[in-house]
Amino acid sequence: MSRLARALNMLLGRRPVAMQVGAICCDPAARKVLLVTSRDTGRWVIPKGWPMAGRSLSEAAAQEAWEEAGVRGRIEAREHGRFSYDKGQDRGFAVPVEVRVFLLSVQKLHDDFPEADQRKRRWFSPAEAARMVIEPELKTLLENLEDHDLQL
Repeated sequence: MSRLARALNMLLGRRPVAMQVGAICCDPAARKVLLVTSRDTGRWVIPKGWPMAGRSLSEAAAQEAWEEAGVRGRIEAREHGRFSYDKGQDRGFAVPVEVRVFLLSVQKLHDDFPEADQRKRRWFSPAEAARMVIEPELKTLLENLEDHDLQL
């Protein structure tokens, strides 16, 4: 964002967009992606969370995939894309968030992981996954996986 855009946003009282990281967890052999349910609404999402000190953005995305989906695998260091959404807050308002997304090739799926009792997980084709999520830009990222080489 340019200095002018930042200054304009400050004058208009707009908060800067927060950044999260996320992982699209792929099974290259089956050409499927893994979605998890959100803890609050139960809707289908990709594992995502806040950047972590001492980790690259892709490493933080891989850690979120472990905590939220029980996934271990190989993550691409290069960002696959981005999507935006409004993250609801406990105080009743929402903040805009931009999620930087990385592809993760699943090598191991564990049943015992930190949020196992708080989430469901399910494999979908990329097209099915795109129909299950509500964020338009995430839908596009998932739809584009049909043409992407999932052999990470």
